[in-house]
Amino acid sequence: MTQWTFSESLAVADRIARVFENLEIPYAIGGSVASSLHGFPRSTMDIDLVADLRLEDLDAFLAAIGQDFYVDRDRVRQSIELEDSFNLIELNIALKVDIFVRRTSPLSVSELKRAQEVTTEAGHRFVVAAPEDVVLQKLDWYRRGGSISERQWGDLLGVLEVQEGRLDMDYLHQWAAQLQLEELFAKALSEASGA
Repeated sequence: MTQWTFSESLAVADRIARVFENLEIPYAIGGSVASSLHGFPRSTMDIDLVADLRLEDLDAFLAAIGQDFYVDRDRVRQSIELEDSFNLIELNIALKVDIFVRRTSPLSVSELKRAQEVTTEAGHRFVVAAPEDVVLQKLDWYRRGGSISERQWGDLLGVLEVQEGRLDMDYLHQWAAQLQLEELFAKALSEASGA
């Protein structure tokens, strides 16, 4: 499976961010790009983001994406209607961008509200999921994948290590309990602290 450098991923993320910002559609970059920004950078196989994309945005969004991305219009429409995900393929380097349409769940609403603007050393500027939400995402994806993904676990530990002392632990414990992730979260905290 192809992997792209962190700088290639950031450049594509930056282009997608401009589309959402120009259309005034709330969004937040998540996944490995967010965990790399809040933790330890690594190459990635795709870009994940959540966006509050609505049916009335569909035509403007597709026009703004332009010719550099492959996108299936019907799949985007369906994803908006079902609060599901769709992907774009950046045609120059064949990098996949997974866009998760914001769900109406309290955690999804909270994630977009708490997202933070980040500017990288290379000058890329975009909105990124807060480190606490990245931790929760990674815990959830790790569990969904059968608790075997070393990449997800490593990303998670990296965020916990780099952000130690700056995380909203009350928020994390509250959502870990609601998502039934307390045991995994306790294990991650223990490993990240070297205990």
